[in-house]
Amino acid sequence: MDLRLLAEGTSFRLVPASVHGILWLQTHFESEHWELLADGLITLCRDDVESLCSDAAEAGLSLDPLPSPTSSNRV
Repeated sequence: MDLRLLAEGTSFRLVPASVHGILWLQTHFESEHWELLADGLITLCRDDVESLCSDAAEAGLSLDPLPSPTSSNRV
């Protein structure tokens, strides 16, 4: 697993789960966000997560399925 998604209300917390996940995220976000990304502290709306997941899957990353916004958080 390279990226995990945790439902938080109507948003999703993006949690890198491998070095590949972190490196891939660094190519998609500016450097001032890297520490927050590495710590799993970035939350995104569903539309942004769907787009990000599509890009990540095309790049060959392994991802958690997109959880329901009402599902319980899991790691």
